Amino acid sequence: MREWFRRIYREYFRSDPIQIGLVGILVVLGLILGLSILYLVGKRLFELGLSYWGRDFIRLVLGMGGVLSVVFGNALLLVWVERKVAGHMQFRIGPKEVGPYGLLQSVADAIKLMGKELITPRYVDRPLYLLAPVLIFLPALVTMVVIPFDQHLQVRDISVAVVLILAFGSLTPLSVFMAGWGSVNKYSLLGGMRSISQEIAYEIPMVLSVIPVVMLAGSLSLREIVEAQRIPYILLQPVAFLVYFISAVAETNRTPFDLPEAESELVAGYHVEYSGMRFALFFLAEYTNLFIVCALATTFFLGGYRGPWFPGWVWFFAKTYLLIFVMMWFRWTFPRVRFDQLLNFSWKFLIPLAMINLLVTAGVVKL
Repeated sequence: MREWFRRIYREYFRSDPIQIGLVGILVVLGLILGLSILYLVGKRLFELGLSYWGRDFIRLVLGMGGVLSVVFGNALLLVWVERKVAGHMQFRIGPKEVGPYGLLQSVADAIKLMGKELITPRYVDRPLYLLAPVLIFLPALVTMVVIPFDQHLQVRDISVAVVLILAFGSLTPLSVFMAGWGSVNKYSLLGGMRSISQEIAYEIPMVLSVIPVVMLAGSLSLREIVEAQRIPYILLQPVAFLVYFISAVAETNRTPFDLPEAESELVAGYHVEYSGMRFALFFLAEYTNLFIVCALATTFFLGGYRGPWFPGWVWFFAKTYLLIFVMMWFRWTFPRVRFDQLLNFSWKFLIPLAMINLLVTAGVVKL
């Protein structure tokens, strides 16, 4: 038995990836411990009397720790859920070997990605190539800060939150194009160009579908939009919800609109030259953006955290994950469209429909 443990230690725990993983775990534990100490110190300072800016800073730090927990936990959960949904829709059972019901399969995949070598091709544009995986993750974190998960569960309520979300959302196609251009690969470049065209085409109807909601609520604050929904806006704005949801599917590059990373055409699209944790950051951003667009749909159209009997956060996550399930349902139901069909559907149908709905809503609100 002793020799067996020695062999396991030599072959696995002395390898660089495992040591890096252990260091990462220690860093996370240290971060949790530091946040706990910070919370206790902050609580004591509150009792002693602290300035407004000090309280605000501590709240922001603790809120960002919670946001990171939601981001990573959501990604691990959605990877497992998507595999299970795909399995049942294709008369399979999905992951089942790692942990009960395969729940730890996502954790095993994360450890595998942490252990993979970071390969950098020789002729890449290094600044763009290295910055793209980091930049694509930034809008997700900023957006999560302003989303009201409950009446008293929000990192920051900003009076212009809708503008902030739309502004930082424009960084996602930019980072995708940086990844495609910086990789100096024809498949990556085609994926990046497709992404730019697709994002521009579907960002317009998405914005046009959000404006009627802002007009009805009379505010750009997400909390005030939720509080204004005595009746969920999906009943008052069904056309806007339909336009928003279709645009959200295209914005997140989900099937049938996954042209920027079409495997049958572009190998893997804009991230074909990325490996290890660099690829994992793209993967993490994809599932985080999936959660965010559905959370915003819940906030804009489904009443957010409002609901009877249960706590607000239960209603919020139930509505959000229901919309995520519908997006997964789309993926395993509809075939991929051609790129010309993708663009024509937005410019010739969604944008005129959203404009007509906006004009009708403006007339009704004015009256």
